[in-house]
Amino acid sequence: MPSILHVYKDYYPPVIGGVERHISQLAQGTRDDYSIRVLVANTHNRTEIDHIDGIEVVKAASWGRFASAPLCPGFPKLLKKYAADILHFHCPNPTGDLSYLIANPPGKVIVTYHSDVIRQKWAMGVYGYFLRKFLDRARFVLPTSPNYIDSSPFLSRVRARCAVVPLGIETARFRQTPEILERASQFRELAKGLPVILFVGRLRYYKGLVFLIKAMPRVNAHLLIVGEGPEADNIRKTAQLFKVENRVSVLGSLPDADLPACYYAADVFCLPSHLRSEAFGIVQLEAMTCGAPVVSCDIKTGVPFVNRDGETGLVVPPASPSHLAEALNKLLENDALRKRLGENARNRVLAEFDLSVMIDKVKRIYKEILKP
Repeated sequence: MPSILHVYKDYYPPVIGGVERHISQLAQGTRDDYSIRVLVANTHNRTEIDHIDGIEVVKAASWGRFASAPLCPGFPKLLKKYAADILHFHCPNPTGDLSYLIANPPGKVIVTYHSDVIRQKWAMGVYGYFLRKFLDRARFVLPTSPNYIDSSPFLSRVRARCAVVPLGIETARFRQTPEILERASQFRELAKGLPVILFVGRLRYYKGLVFLIKAMPRVNAHLLIVGEGPEADNIRKTAQLFKVENRVSVLGSLPDADLPACYYAADVFCLPSHLRSEAFGIVQLEAMTCGAPVVSCDIKTGVPFVNRDGETGLVVPPASPSHLAEALNKLLENDALRKRLGENARNRVLAEFDLSVMIDKVKRIYKEILKP
């Protein structure tokens, strides 16, 4: 059975994140055909081997992290020790990329390119050189959207070796049931008869929630915000400043079992992320699966690739409260348009973004790379 080694910083569980979940989904979805192992960084200075849901996870001893990158001096040695037929790297991860260039382990290289380095852009003067060298060694580079090939200076130069593999979700998890609809009606009660706008995600600086709050005085609806993070206090203060605190509910983090009900409670889902740190916006897929049209921003990443303007929702310029308000009102005031875009959204996810579609695409690439 051919072997595959996934290489990244962390793994789900216990770390909750989009890349971590993606690696877990790939590991579980391909384990019947391949011998799977994962190499990540530990949270302390000791190398350990764990088994998570049947997947062997090697956690390299770490001295901590600098600019989000794990400091693991033993990573190159472990990469060579556990080298596989296919080394599946997940970027950005300077620790893994540099370790590969140092160790030069056997095995064919595939890179899922989730995002450019955005927040630590100051480091790209040095790391950018090594990233280009690393990508030159990859047989295939897998961006999650075609938009990212065009907007990333690192992908555009290896365009010929790029194969787009969008992220996927377990659509069956969001199938409508009487229990989910009953719970959805409880969430709708928070709006006190007003239409519901929903946001789900970590409350981070790049999510653009401040711009959505600033749009709310012009939108006669109730905003439900699901998630927690460092911007929570700022969001509440902004809602008070713009006198919409009675129409904004910050619910914090909710159990996964409640998320489908939140989506079904929504008339419109809004992802106001205004910076390229939002590389894909997988919450859009979850909302679309439940028939909610999406309002998102044109940030030249996978976000407008997922939400097609005029087909599954509306796409507006980033960081613009006035454009957000205009788009939200357009959907909330036109039942036929809202229903049509919501149905299109659901059909698009079922056809193109189901987890099984993503797994099949990756398997085909694995087979291609293993051909003699």
